[in-house]
Amino acid sequence: MDTLESIAGQLDTTREIQSIVRVMKSLSAVSITQYETAVDALGAYRDTIDKGMQVVLQDFRIRQGHLPLRLFPDASGREGWIVIGSDRGLCGRFNETIASFAQSRLDNHEERPMLCVAGLRAAARLKTSGLDADKLFTLPGSVEGLIEIAQSILIEVERWRDHGGVHRVHVAYNRRGEQSRAAPRAIQILPVSQEDLLRLADAPWPGPSLPSFSMAPDALLSWLVRQRMFLEVYEALAQSLASEHAARLAAMQAADRNIEERREDIESLYRQKRQEAITRELLDVVAGFEASGGRS
Repeated sequence: MDTLESIAGQLDTTREIQSIVRVMKSLSAVSITQYETAVDALGAYRDTIDKGMQVVLQDFRIRQGHLPLRLFPDASGREGWIVIGSDRGLCGRFNETIASFAQSRLDNHEERPMLCVAGLRAAARLKTSGLDADKLFTLPGSVEGLIEIAQSILIEVERWRDHGGVHRVHVAYNRRGEQSRAAPRAIQILPVSQEDLLRLADAPWPGPSLPSFSMAPDALLSWLVRQRMFLEVYEALAQSLASEHAARLAAMQAADRNIEERREDIESLYRQKRQEAITRELLDVVAGFEASGGRS
């Protein structure tokens, strides 16, 4: 049977847990803003890279009459997949969602694709399905760490291309969906899509003439493609982390509501038990007074 002291202890514990949950809600809300701001900040740099590719592609077409054929590799080559999950829990079905999404695409290949996973929990989910990561990365705890992990992933992609026969590389990650649910998405980062290349090659230049450049066209184009890949990996990481924190925020909001309901129930029980204790004390006083014959 619960005593008044034990109920008071439960009430204190519930308040402490609720305080922790509310701190986690605040941290997740701040993190979402930071990662989404990082994505928005990529816009100007992405436009610069696209303009650079436009100049080089149109220069190729003017000088050689066609686009460089190496930009359109054989579709039969081996594929590589980068799957982005999370290192931390308390984010609902975030990792289950991206692991199932990735598995549905990885299982449809005769030759097993190369697999790179960012996020320990997503890697564990994939491993239980028989998909071991060839390379595993832990995710950064802040926006400042995104550049380093994006560069590390691209180094792994270069190794795949040089030693693994990989011609196509995809990234699977979660984006924020309706009601902060994780919405899985896959993008191809290598090679650059033919539609994008033709769009850039055919787009009119806003100035009177194309800018000139001193680097060799092949070297400049390769550098621009790598920068474009970096942007897409960086954005996927930032979008995934924003989605993770949104899922955690939703989970913490649900937990806060449940804890609030539980706290109200405990407070009601505490008031009831306290009233019962006061009533017993009053009855003891009355009984003692009557036992003494009513003498004061």
